[in-house]
Amino acid sequence: MPTEPDTGYNPNLGRKFIFVTGGVMSGLGKGITAASTGRLLSNAGFDVTAVKIDPYLNVDAGTMNPYQHGEVYVLKDGGEVDLDLGNYERFLGVDMTSDHNVTTGKTFQHVIEKERAGDYLGKTVQIIPHITDDIKRRVREAAEGTDVCLVEVGGTVGDIESMPYLEALRQFAHEEDEDDILFMHVTLVPDSKNGEQKTKPTQHSVKELRSIGLQPDILIGRNQNRLDIDTKEKIALFCDVPTEAVFSNPDVDDIYHVPLMVEEEGLDEYVMERLSLDDEALSHDERDSRWRDLVTRNREGSIDIALVGKYDLEDAYMSVRESLKHAGIETGVEVNVHWVDSDEMRDHHAERLKNADGIVVPGGFGSRGTEGKIEAIRYARENDVPFLGLCLGFQMAVVEYARNVLGWEDAHSAELDPDTDHPVIDLLPEQYDLEDMGGTMRLGAHDTDIEAGTLAHRVYGDDTCTERHRHRYEVNPEFFSELESGALTFSGKSGNRMEIVELDDHPYFIGTQFHPEYRSRPDRASPPFVGLVEAILEHTAELKEVEA
Repeated sequence: MPTEPDTGYNPNLGRKFIFVTGGVMSGLGKGITAASTGRLLSNAGFDVTAVKIDPYLNVDAGTMNPYQHGEVYVLKDGGEVDLDLGNYERFLGVDMTSDHNVTTGKTFQHVIEKERAGDYLGKTVQIIPHITDDIKRRVREAAEGTDVCLVEVGGTVGDIESMPYLEALRQFAHEEDEDDILFMHVTLVPDSKNGEQKTKPTQHSVKELRSIGLQPDILIGRNQNRLDIDTKEKIALFCDVPTEAVFSNPDVDDIYHVPLMVEEEGLDEYVMERLSLDDEALSHDERDSRWRDLVTRNREGSIDIALVGKYDLEDAYMSVRESLKHAGIETGVEVNVHWVDSDEMRDHHAERLKNADGIVVPGGFGSRGTEGKIEAIRYARENDVPFLGLCLGFQMAVVEYARNVLGWEDAHSAELDPDTDHPVIDLLPEQYDLEDMGGTMRLGAHDTDIEAGTLAHRVYGDDTCTERHRHRYEVNPEFFSELESGALTFSGKSGNRMEIVELDDHPYFIGTQFHPEYRSRPDRASPPFVGLVEAILEHTAELKEVEA
């Protein structure tokens, strides 16, 4: 068995910084490449953290449409951030804070507030040095107490929005020791029609980077396949890096295999040598092998989950998909996730869901697709299909029960139908005077008390749980007693807030007002997701026995 790695901060090392930039196009996988590098350094015994720089003017990602930027990921302190922070938490196994997400909105807002307060003593406030100094301060503070800090710059080199950040990194490298800084550039190496790996996009991307004073130390080539040695040598020649500093990051079926892939390429060893970490690293025999053991674990059989949502975009439900994958790893089964358009559900729900072993209704905002979600929940309830509702899915489960069991045909959320006579979901009295939309929800980690003897208690195995929230509306206290008069039970509560709902006499029917997917990890699958998969396996086995 490998020795448990010592991941405590080593004050003798000094902080090391790895800056990750991207070229040619966005969406190449800078975040996964950086997270995979961090995972390997963590395996080698170093304490690793990460910072994501987003050059947009939004203060945070909270008000952004998933079509624009994928899901909004929520941190334990309530920070609404870019989805790459979710990948960093899952790969590194750490909990981050909003300080690990730097945006142009945050930076400019802080500098302008200081200027208004007179902190600059009459100076002309400019991008350089005031904005760049604030960027450097944020990065250094986020890295405090760790051995290595990965800093990913969103967007691509050449974007006007990124220029202050790249200038800040240029200054950063000038201010730190050479052994403490490393620049990693991820770029596209496309194939021509005849299969030749083309290096010109990489050359132009590096030329753009060098024109602003940054020379990459490592180049990561993204291609469907590994880079040929001739391709690596050509990139090295024209981009002025050693051939051994050019690495492949080919496509893989599962993003959790990327650390294994780049490890085979020797990326971690080169990084540690370049940052003078190799003498402090654990030997290969001592390194943590749990990641490899997890992601290569054999799985027997498969199940099909219908994910009923309104966004035809995989990134919009990234954490939910990953949580289902984690539950599959823990239970030893392959989980196939099928997106089902909730806009088309109302009249075709039986046809769209008939092959689903389980149904998940995730969170969301707005009225579009909610009627389809309600029909999917009704289908799950009436046909004994294991069901998990998350945030809005939890709320729509309460609405569905109120409509179709209690007979309140107009029951709804006051957010979606302000004129309903049965607002089973509504604002609490103390929430009525809200003005700004951003940052005004119940956000971040909060405790929930779980009732003994319930399904939720069996799922969590405890009297309490701590999960992350992102919502504004709650179950209306005026309807508690009537809602719980039959098979429905609110088994998890936080004061007068209903946090978990479940149904009696059902294989698995549970909804959570919170988002358990934000705390799920490959080595620590979320209990409600594990419970769903286990219930599906048990329910499927029972059905087969009945058929036999």
